[in-house]
Amino acid sequence: MSVLALAALLPAGGALAGTDQADDTAALFQTTCAVCHAHPETKAPPVETLHQLPFARIIQTLNFGIMQPQAAALRPEQRVQLAKWLAAAEDARRYQWLETRSCARETPAKLDGTGNWGMGGHNARYVPRTEITPKNVGRLELLWSLALPAVTAMRSQPVVAGDTVFLGGQDGRLLALDRTTGCVRWLFVTDIPIRNALTLERTPDGINTLFFADEFGTVYAINAVNGWLRWKVSVKTHPNSLVSGGFAYHQGTLFVPLSAFEVAVAGLPTHECCRAHGGVVALEAVSGKTLWSYATTRDAERTYLNRDGVQMWGPSGAVVWNRPTVDARRGLLYFGTGENASSPATDTSDAIIALDLKTGEQRWVFQALANDAWNGACQLGGASCPKENGPDFDFGASVILVERARGDLILAGQKSGEVFALDPDNQGAVVWRRRLSSGTTNGGIHHGMATDGTRLIVPIADPERKIPGYVPKPAVHALSVRDGAVLWSFPVSRGCEFDPADAPAVGLAQMRKAGDATKSPWPACSYYYGQSAPPTLANGLVYAGALDGKLRIFDVRNGKLLRTLETNRAYEGSNGVAGHGGAIDVAGPVIDGDQLFVLSGYGVFGQIPGNMLLVYGLRPGR
Repeated sequence: MSVLALAALLPAGGALAGTDQADDTAALFQTTCAVCHAHPETKAPPVETLHQLPFARIIQTLNFGIMQPQAAALRPEQRVQLAKWLAAAEDARRYQWLETRSCARETPAKLDGTGNWGMGGHNARYVPRTEITPKNVGRLELLWSLALPAVTAMRSQPVVAGDTVFLGGQDGRLLALDRTTGCVRWLFVTDIPIRNALTLERTPDGINTLFFADEFGTVYAINAVNGWLRWKVSVKTHPNSLVSGGFAYHQGTLFVPLSAFEVAVAGLPTHECCRAHGGVVALEAVSGKTLWSYATTRDAERTYLNRDGVQMWGPSGAVVWNRPTVDARRGLLYFGTGENASSPATDTSDAIIALDLKTGEQRWVFQALANDAWNGACQLGGASCPKENGPDFDFGASVILVERARGDLILAGQKSGEVFALDPDNQGAVVWRRRLSSGTTNGGIHHGMATDGTRLIVPIADPERKIPGYVPKPAVHALSVRDGAVLWSFPVSRGCEFDPADAPAVGLAQMRKAGDATKSPWPACSYYYGQSAPPTLANGLVYAGALDGKLRIFDVRNGKLLRTLETNRAYEGSNGVAGHGGAIDVAGPVIDGDQLFVLSGYGVFGQIPGNMLLVYGLRPGR
């Protein structure tokens, strides 16, 4: 462990940068960044301030944030080089806690098929057997916590296997933690922040393996016993490609969903929009070899010059940012897609698509909304906004497959606020549909739903927006799987006084906003408070996280609120690092045995940042 902990304190890759490389990076900073950061009159943070920032924050700012236009001419490796050079000394200091929290031993992981994002291949997010029940949920208490230094977003849902918790971080560190104490058994360091949920599977050669992707679209396979790298491979098809959704796995094949961030880059007036598209890549789990790939649109071609004279391209978009669903009985793979990012719109956007598991051949497409082409330029009336200027109604939530004696169903939730039940034996024909809200950008059904086969738990994220005809309806609903009837509903409210002047910029525009440094990142009253995170259903309880940091626990039978855990507060992590909770988003609660694992903090799109893994449980004898 001491060797591995030492590696964490060094630049990613485990070797100290040589003098020549340091000199080269300093020269790169002078030619690229110093024109602003070396001159106080520009009001840009001075280099002394930049040296205090963590690597993860710097690289995200260069790739996706306020410095994206300035960094656009840099190669990806140059951005990494700059971020490491600026952050090296402070990052080394921040991770000294790893030396004192180590427990050196290998970690044989117990696999039961329910530890990954969907709690099974059908993405039902249902755990039938746990020790936490409606009768004892009131006795849950915080057992231990982990604060990740200099992290602002907790998005990689952990995996609990046996007596180990595997956690991936925005800081690029993959940790194997003892589930009783939180001590660190081993760690693996990547160059780039870990983006998607972890996936733990036993590959055909008998090795328990953790799979994940970083923010540059590189997929990693790590030996879960000792943290050693097995392989890594890039699945990017475009400079803006990335992986957001978790991986599906079936009989030695890893199915990787492909998304892209070009929908935001399109907000830059000079960007030739758009050429990136979504898709799925099938990799051999033992080697990382590509078996097949599927693209949601054909390759983009030049279309027209926009009113600013910038070349437009299309088709594009229809990205996949959810975990695919395996239907072994029919030999199919299901997933949802987002909107097109440019004209022309295609019939694969805002759709549920079925592919052949073995070949990747498209079997059928159900499109819920045609002509939804939209990108970041539409928020400000930019010239690159497609002529369709659609509502941005992705299928971001993973598809759920429910096997029933009276006929299987595919359940899909859209950002439009509508739930669809489709017939997998009839080309995805609609069996029933239920609208729960009118939806909007960053609204409706976001990251997932949950079902026990009888009830479908549906969270609604709707933010407050001044849009004609739009009425936000954030809530948690339970629907009948049979016919979509509403069984119970729990509307959520802000519950505090909010100053409208503090409302953040909308959606992607917020990521380029520097913000007011005088305001606390943890407001007493949050602008966002809807239910965006995927819920989890376990042993008669619904666990649903909200954007204001509240984790609500309901009785699944009647929707009675049994417990609310307030995570938006300061913590002293069990690892000795000061931390803070925030928005609960992207990653859903994990329940295993008598413990509940919650990630708190998501400082994106103006939401509340945070850096906490919170582990609640039932103490023996109490």
